Amino acid sequence: MKKRKKGKKIRKTSRYMKLSLFQKLGSKFFKPCPLSGKNAPIIDYKNIKLLRKYVSESSKILPSRVTSVSLKKQKELARAIKRARVLALI
Repeated sequence: MKKRKKGKKIRKTSRYMKLSLFQKLGSKFFKPCPLSGKNAPIIDYKNIKLLRKYVSESSKILPSRVTSVSLKKQKELARAIKRARVLALI
């Protein structure tokens, strides 16, 4: 009989577990930040057109996992949205 090595446990996971029905096998869930990089818009409380994209219908700030915005840009966005609310621009 073979002896089992102590320590590491082998976990059986399927590579299909995290995929939706219509997703290809080689695709990943990563999406680059739309507010960083070349030709990215500047986040400012006066730019209402940009801020409306990141606010829900009930005027809540959308989370970064939905909008795929980086942490740094999400903080800037939140600050700009809150300033625009105080000034009654949104």
